[in-house]
Amino acid sequence: MNQAIEFNHIFNKKTPFELLPWQGSQDQLTNHSEKISALINELEKPIWAVKAGSQVFLTDQDGFSAAGSGNHLQAERLAYVPPMALESLGDPAFMQTYGTRYAYYAGAMANGISSVDMVVALGKAGLMGSFGSAGLPPTRIEAAIQSIQQALPGGPYAINLIYSPNEPNLERNLAEMYLKLGVKVIEASAYMDLTYALVHFRVAGLSRASDGSVLIGNKIIAKISRKEVARKFMLPAPEDLLKQLLADGKITKEQVDLARQVPMADDITVEADSGGHTDNRPLVGLIPTMLAVRDEVQAQMNYPQPVRIGAGGGISTPAAALAAFMMGAAYVVTGSVNQACVEAGASLHTRNLLSQADMAEVIMAPAADMFEMGVRVQVLKRGSMFAMRASRLYELYSRYNSVEEIPAADREKIEKTIFRRNLDEVWEETQAFFRERDQKNLDLALKDPHHKLALIFRWYLGLSSRWSVVGEPGREIDYQIWCGPAMGAFNQWVKGTILEPAENRQVVDVGMQILIGAAYLARVRSLAGQGINLASELQMYYPPRLL
Repeated sequence: MNQAIEFNHIFNKKTPFELLPWQGSQDQLTNHSEKISALINELEKPIWAVKAGSQVFLTDQDGFSAAGSGNHLQAERLAYVPPMALESLGDPAFMQTYGTRYAYYAGAMANGISSVDMVVALGKAGLMGSFGSAGLPPTRIEAAIQSIQQALPGGPYAINLIYSPNEPNLERNLAEMYLKLGVKVIEASAYMDLTYALVHFRVAGLSRASDGSVLIGNKIIAKISRKEVARKFMLPAPEDLLKQLLADGKITKEQVDLARQVPMADDITVEADSGGHTDNRPLVGLIPTMLAVRDEVQAQMNYPQPVRIGAGGGISTPAAALAAFMMGAAYVVTGSVNQACVEAGASLHTRNLLSQADMAEVIMAPAADMFEMGVRVQVLKRGSMFAMRASRLYELYSRYNSVEEIPAADREKIEKTIFRRNLDEVWEETQAFFRERDQKNLDLALKDPHHKLALIFRWYLGLSSRWSVVGEPGREIDYQIWCGPAMGAFNQWVKGTILEPAENRQVVDVGMQILIGAAYLARVRSLAGQGINLASELQMYYPPRLL
């Protein structure tokens, strides 16, 4: 028997179509590895497994020809795998809601790493990307939105809105900008509670249809890793925020009534062990948990359209994507892998580091936007000392209440190695920054020495990610590069293929290879479930090999 295919007789339970012999020509059958792989990858075609003599073959011909038709080979039918369109992966309602071809989107990465070019490239291919607005000035965000809308007037695209507990005015202003510019989909990231800005965006888009149902004009996809936070997004907007928005004239009385009938989010992306903000939780535990919470809330609220649950964090290979779909994910989201693509708003040095990273070369470090709260983000350890230096700054912040309390030796060391300038100079730059961005935050720092210390330290944490984006010369060792272990899994998967070099990685190609590979593996698993065991090299899907 050819070693590429084996049949396990334990699974040999006859079905009606198997009782009819396969009839056809020998050249319609194959048991050679390369041809088998190509056949499985022709997703639009069915697959039949048949047995002729002692050998097992695969074919895309049904062989239901009449007796005496001249076909000179008869074989026993063993298994059948139907065609598998990529559109069959995930929930069709997700694709219909956002106007995408597939149940897939590329999540936001701050500082414009999820760039205009990336979002536009994905949108033109029928995929969706979320622009990484976090950390950018409002003027640049507005320009980016206008560029995306010009290139994708009908979508699909999303714009990120990140939780900003230290800058609530900035978050409110961004939400109002999104409404003014006609943004219809936002990806809400890092939220630990619902906010005025988020509820404003959601409820301002509600209206009543002619049949009395609620039309949801403004969609929200929330990236969440905690079930208690997920529940808040699955329920209607809180009454206290609705009353405040109504009193402020931001929404109407009818919209308040409508808001009580719909959830805060259309979709919840379960964020597992990802780059950036993460709780490092396993996807295999999070998805069933979130689905159970969703079902509980749905039984209580009876929404016409239940909140969908998608999977993000760790999605970087076909096997991971298929696993998420098989666990019930309505869609999948990629992140870290897109940062190494040519469309990413990241420097060549950063993209090269990412393309060489291993799974273990990531580490947790203090977050710039939630520094005082002790929130941490996952970053690349390879080629950078950012995590160690940022942790040192948080240690000093936790120990001392002001700049003046820091011992002279410690201050001199961080000025020399981390800031490379006097802290007084850093404070002057920090004041100038917050005068333009958030005067209230600056006013608080002028009254509270500990908050002033936090803003000074956040100077380094904030700029370190910008240095990585622009490729700041001489600061390579300080680059803050958000990255999850999925990056290493992707690099291992594409080793030796056309996607191994960073210069060959295009965001659409990456997404399509993951989806095509997931469909390929689903067909392999279907064959295995019917007793058709392929050789090990055929049980994995890889992008085309380098010549």
